[in-house]
Amino acid sequence: MIRIATIGTSVITDAFIGAASRTRGIEVVAVSSRDAAKAQAYADRLGVARAIAGLDTVLADPEVDAVYIGSPNAAHGSQVESAIAAGKHVLVEKPAVATAREWDDLVDRSRRAGVILLEAMRTAYDPGIAAVREQLGSLGTLRRASFHYAKRSSRYDAVLAGGTPNIFDPAMGGGALADLGVYGVHAAVLLFGEPTRVAGSSVTIATGADGAGLAVLEYPGLVVDVGYSKITTAFRSSEIQGEDATLLIDHLASPRRVTRVGLDGAESAWTSDAAVDTLDGEVARFVELVGGAIAPDEDQARTAATLRTMERIRQTTTG
Repeated sequence: MIRIATIGTSVITDAFIGAASRTRGIEVVAVSSRDAAKAQAYADRLGVARAIAGLDTVLADPEVDAVYIGSPNAAHGSQVESAIAAGKHVLVEKPAVATAREWDDLVDRSRRAGVILLEAMRTAYDPGIAAVREQLGSLGTLRRASFHYAKRSSRYDAVLAGGTPNIFDPAMGGGALADLGVYGVHAAVLLFGEPTRVAGSSVTIATGADGAGLAVLEYPGLVVDVGYSKITTAFRSSEIQGEDATLLIDHLASPRRVTRVGLDGAESAWTSDAAVDTLDGEVARFVELVGGAIAPDEDQARTAATLRTMERIRQTTTG
């Protein structure tokens, strides 16, 4: 049984605790916050036995084997480094860190410390993405793909009122590419590999963060566009277009209906009644990796490729 403590008290941490409660081999034994009262209130609300104040206290606790880091993006790197140094396994929320170089350093540290480091990217471990991968070979030569994740954040109202919530604060690693665009970039890397060329354009909002954007990823014979926004909402499917058929994906981060449409219009669909945005797959993968059944090399390499691609998007982005 992996005894894990959470770092951060955001909505995504709520989802992680729920997923852990449904997964064999892992138990959330504590939650933490810098503020003791906030940690206790959070533990009471989520039904977790212990509340711990401060990261150092968590990492010094011999009853904690691993940590889940769901803090603001800008805090991830230093917290992961500290956890590894303390000999704890780490599941860190996406995007794990800002750069591939930083990620590679942390991976190296984790290997030398003999602990597992995994980015909590739910798309990679979702059954819907597995269904997409199974269908790719039936589409013929792949030529175009269009991935979209655009959902107006309720916290955008605070920006319009003159505030700077963390998810829209560049100093905290916020912005639409980091929060939602990463799903499309990760999916492209997972399905097609690392692109040969990238370009991007974005909309900058009052906080200085990107509120929406578009990236174009080029592969030999294939072009992929990745659209993302936290200030508008999209209602269309993502697509992968081959010369023989097109695949429609209802929800990029958690596909629940994947429809193959042939050139003659004939349709066949894979469906699932699993909850959308569930984190169960990533938690199960973490348990599997900590158990030593497989090595995390493939997972860590995919995170590195995604981070490199996002860096290249930012370097070429106009707007």
